[in-house]
Amino acid sequence: MTDNLQLQELVHACHWIGQKGWSPATGGNMSVREDTQWCWLSESGKDKGSLTPADFLQVSIADNHAPSGRKPSAETGLHTLIYRLFPDAAAVLHVHTVNATVLSRVERAPELLISGFEMQKSLRGQTTHLDTVPIAIFDNSQDIDALARQIAHYAQTRPLNYGFLLRGHGLTCWGRDVAEARRHLEGLEFLFECEMQRRLLEK
Repeated sequence: MTDNLQLQELVHACHWIGQKGWSPATGGNMSVREDTQWCWLSESGKDKGSLTPADFLQVSIADNHAPSGRKPSAETGLHTLIYRLFPDAAAVLHVHTVNATVLSRVERAPELLISGFEMQKSLRGQTTHLDTVPIAIFDNSQDIDALARQIAHYAQTRPLNYGFLLRGHGLTCWGRDVAEARRHLEGLEFLFECEMQRRLLEK
């Protein structure tokens, strides 16, 4: 069984995400690492604002297999990819916020570059607003295996920190525990909203 405290923390984070309206219409998915072999991932089609520990499925990090036979999230392969790429990643949050979804379509480049905002320091390792923080953007695809390969290739050549955007889809972010993943989500969402407002005002 996974660390009950971390799973409970993830459930609390899901309720908070639901209250924020960041995973509407049962969208989004969340997970927590159990160990090097297993993670616990939210079941498909469940309202994220009312999840309980029983709504999470044990999933193999190596091959996405769910021993229970229940259906995990459609983006299961992205969660397990993150756990394979980043051994210190212990929680993954995928949300469909308006700011992340719209910015990922407005920005045509392969990265969203954020600089000049004090809240950049909410991201692990960031100590100044003077840095430029790149957030990778990948084209949305229903072929999760192909998308996972594209993300893995990107991570071999460039830093992939905090999270990434799927164009017209949303944000996936992670942390060394649920608290850090939640901080990254809240920090990035704030930065995306600031960037949206900046672009609107500068038109």
